[in-house]
Formats: sequence, C-alpha cells, structure tokens
Amino acid sequence: MARRRRTVARHARLPSPRPLGQFFAIVGVCLAVLVVSLGGVAAYATYDLAASFADDVVDIPDQEAVPPDIGAIEGGVSVLLTGIDECEEEFKYLFGDRCKGPDSTTRLNDVNLLVHIGDSPRRVTVVSFPRDLIVPIPSCTREDGSTFGGGTDQLNTTYQYGGLGCVMKTISDLSDINIPFGAVVTFGGVIKVTDALGGVDVCLARGIRDRNTGLDLSAGTHTVSGVTALQFLRTRYGVGDGSDLGRISNQQQYMSRLANKLVSDDVLSNPAQLYKLAAVALDNVTPTRSLANPLTLVQIALAVKDVPFDEIVFVQYPTFTDPSDENRLRPDYSSAEVLWNALRDNQPLDITGDVGARGGVVDVTPTGAATPPAAEPTPGATPVETPAPPVDAVALPPTITGSTAAQQTCSGGNVRG
Repeated sequence: MARRRRTVARHARLPSPRPLGQFFAIVGVCLAVLVVSLGGVAAYATYDLAASFADDVVDIPDQEAVPPDIGAIEGGVSVLLTGIDECEEEFKYLFGDRCKGPDSTTRLNDVNLLVHIGDSPRRVTVVSFPRDLIVPIPSCTREDGSTFGGGTDQLNTTYQYGGLGCVMKTISDLSDINIPFGAVVTFGGVIKVTDALGGVDVCLARGIRDRNTGLDLSAGTHTVSGVTALQFLRTRYGVGDGSDLGRISNQQQYMSRLANKLVSDDVLSNPAQLYKLAAVALDNVTPTRSLANPLTLVQIALAVKDVPFDEIVFVQYPTFTDPSDENRLRPDYSSAEVLWNALRDNQPLDITGDVGARGGVVDVTPTGAATPPAAEPTPGATPVETPAPPVDAVALPPTITGSTAAQQTCSGGNVRG
C-alpha cells in the first residue's frame, strides 16, 4: 500500500502559503554554536561550518561598507531575517495545489523579522511585519541590473521585485534604521531545522483545528517539529480571529519558547548537539555577504548570549485596516515612531498593549515568575500581571502588541469547550 502523504497547505480559502516564523531561532542556533566554540570545543569544525555558510551569499546592491567590529555600529546592530514562500522540489508534495497552480513559481517574503540588538546594555527586540502591510516600494535593483520601484504594494511582494536587498531596503525605509545584515530561509529549511532541534514545546489554551494547513491539536502542551511545526507556524484560521496578525502572535509564542528551550535544556552547553544543529541550520540559511564573515557571527553571538529573558522582546509593527480593503493593512507611523526612537536610544520597552493581536495568544505567566518555570501552566489559566517595567522604560502605545521571553503565552485556538 502506498504511504499516504500529509498535506500542509489546502487552498480552498488561501491563495498561497502563509508565513513560517522561527527564522530568528535558526540564526540563534548558528550563533550559539559559535559562542561555544570560542572556548576551544570543536573550533576547527565550527570554522568549517562558518566557511560553508559563506559559500552561498547574497550581494546587496549599493550597500554601505560594514565596520569590521559590530561595536563600531552606533545605536546597536540590526539583522533582517526573511522567510520565503517557495516551492522546493523536495517538498512540493507537502503543499498541494500551491505548488501545482499558476503561482507555483512565485517567491514571496511572507515572514519579515527585524532583529535589533541594542548596545550598552545589550537588549534584543524582534519586530514582526505583517505580510499584508501596504508599504511604499523603493527603487530596487534586480539581478539583471534593471530597477523597479515606485508606488505601493504588499510587503510580501518586495522579494520578487529585487530579492533580499529590496526587502531590506523597504524595511529600512519604513523604520529609518540602518540594516547592515540579512538572511533568508525557505519552508524546506524550516522543516529540516525543526527536525534537528528535536521539537519545541508549545502551549494551546484551546485546541487548534485548521483544514487549510491540516493542523489538528488539542488544548495543552505539544512538542512540535518538522511538518507539524510548519503547520503550527503557518496556521491562520486556527488561532484568534483568523487574521494574519493573530498568526504572528502565535509565531512569537514559538520563538519565545524556543529561546527558553535553548537555555533550560542546556542546549547551549552541549557542544555535540550544538554542532549538529548548526550544521543543519547553516546548510539551510542564505546570508548577505556582510553576515557571512565567521568573525561577524561570533561578535553577534557574544553580543546576545547574556541578554536576560525580560530584555528579549517580541512586538508586532503597529497597523490599521486599509480603508479601501479590509484584507489589507496600513502602517501606523505615529505609534511606530515611538518604537523606533526607543530602539535608537536603546531604552527598555514597556508593552502596554495586549500580549498578542486579535486573540492569537493569551498570557499565562505565573505571578512573580522572573523567568518561565519548567512546569507548564494550566491551559486557559487567567492572565496575571507581569513585573513592573524599569522606571526609564518607554511606554509603547497600546496599538503595539507583544511580550518578552520572560512571559509565558498560549495559543488562543479555535476549538471551544
């Protein structure tokens, strides 16, 4: 009997696949193995891995020279991590009609994460940008040397217009933050890396049943990896109100829990496991030439390795519904400027808005917990107050949702009762 294959994407309601969301984790694994190697453990093997990372790079047209020391970059350093929707031959069978129809050759930047590392003291802020955000398109140079730009379009079309360089330029213009580093991962890369990780424990306050992705999980804690992790990260109609904003909040839960796993499970202190993870991750990530330097990777790793959980913040770029199309979003420039100013000044952030947008997640952080405990909270538990922010923290407008890695969130699934 032929083995029945699971389908990740069904497109009765969706024209194309939706985001995967743990690219930050992938790069984190790469950096973590380099940090361990500084102590002399498997240093030669790590150098070989980093060298292979530089074999396949993206050249960004007109990019300014990057200082050899990231500490010389004033205002901290930023990295753009982009997840690409692409039909790879090895994984076409997983995506059903998506990889058979007329849009099977499109490559969309469905996930766009700006990772900003502040300086003195180090803080990490991850800003997620919705795929359906209508933004000004800058002049971008294509591979053949031609240029494209002008007008507005959805953010997730910019990769088609000019590759990773166009995505970086668009986000840089939107944030007024210089972005010297970037990298790309595909759906196939997500599957391979999550398998190597051995899965991530995610929490569901309610069950998730989504026929579009094929995901069917009950309330409680689940270890997701490989295809299931991709389904979890892509699910839209299975969480909150079925919006892309709710999905992004769900993805941020995954990223936060992965960051905790790397620490609580002693992954960072296990050279053999780190080498295995890094080998897979580096083989599935395409960096900009500026990020491919092994010394740069080591510097970034050293910059983030001791950042406390409450200073690792995940937020969504603030938006409002497009008046002419309820399925599209427009930038909330006023609210966003508060965030960008705080990042430029390296001030701590006080998230006054909800932990997630559109009911995508709920807060279940135990009272008084400085860092997430090993025990899983009871799904559906009543949200509790988190510790007071530092006195010099910038209060973000309530239109900006998010949480820290010190908080625990659970998916707001669509299965009631």
